[in-house]
Amino acid sequence: MTSSAPTVEVGLSRVLVATDFSEASEKALYRAVVIARHYGAKLYLAHVVPSLDFTLDGEGATAPEEAAWRDLRSLENKLVETGALAGILHEGVVRQGEDVWEQLQRIVDRQSVDLIVVGTHGRTGLRKIVLGSVAESIFRHASCPVLTVGPHVANTFPNATVRHVLYPTDLSVESAQAAPYALSAAREHGARLTVLHVVEQLLGEAVDDREGVMSTLEWRLREFLPRGPSVPYNLNFRVEMGPTESTILEIARQLSADLIVLGLRAPDTFVDHLVWLSAYRIVCEARCPVLTVRSRKRPQL
Repeated sequence: MTSSAPTVEVGLSRVLVATDFSEASEKALYRAVVIARHYGAKLYLAHVVPSLDFTLDGEGATAPEEAAWRDLRSLENKLVETGALAGILHEGVVRQGEDVWEQLQRIVDRQSVDLIVVGTHGRTGLRKIVLGSVAESIFRHASCPVLTVGPHVANTFPNATVRHVLYPTDLSVESAQAAPYALSAAREHGARLTVLHVVEQLLGEAVDDREGVMSTLEWRLREFLPRGPSVPYNLNFRVEMGPTESTILEIARQLSADLIVLGLRAPDTFVDHLVWLSAYRIVCEARCPVLTVRSRKRPQL
């Protein structure tokens, strides 16, 4: 089943960046600064101190939180002194809790955050199990869009120019939810937008009519986007064949994409979780930030 993308306009008034004061979160921070300035949004600098970081002593378990506030204020002062936050309404937030994402979610809900920006080391396997992955928790569970800045993304601040946006879609209802964000990003920055559909493999009679199948899919891809003034002038459509993850990454590399936009279904089933795992691998390997837009859960019939 296919669905035309909605024509909803995108506006960002509150942006939250999650920081742990690492190099990875620093790259995300500067991306968030650029976005907040571009949209005139308020920027929240958020840090959560896990409960395990607290040590009990005669004065209670307050030292780590106080240290976090000092670090956050120091970071905030640095950004103010360098002019990075000039003209940007901003607020620092420190929370403490055993579940970092749960604390961040409370901030997101309380402040009605429109976008979360987070950096990730891209660790997988045993290293991820040992070190944990707050970024992946945010990526999987946030109900608002998330911009993830992976380890292969260069820190180009203050010149984080968006010249080419790549929007991979499987033509599903869930994927369509990300279309307004891809269109808005291209339109706001005067960037080229490439809409991509990847076919893993052809089956049955389609094997003998590859050219016809690919042509039909390109036509469906063109019909997928809304028409009108919201559609950027420099718009391209591509249908490629191959493994989804590696094909998206290769096309992004070929195009020197500055942003990848993905629409994903809320992970309710095992298959959905596999899709999110695949998407997170794209985040970890991409040379540009990846914006993920999560659809609402489908109603139970």
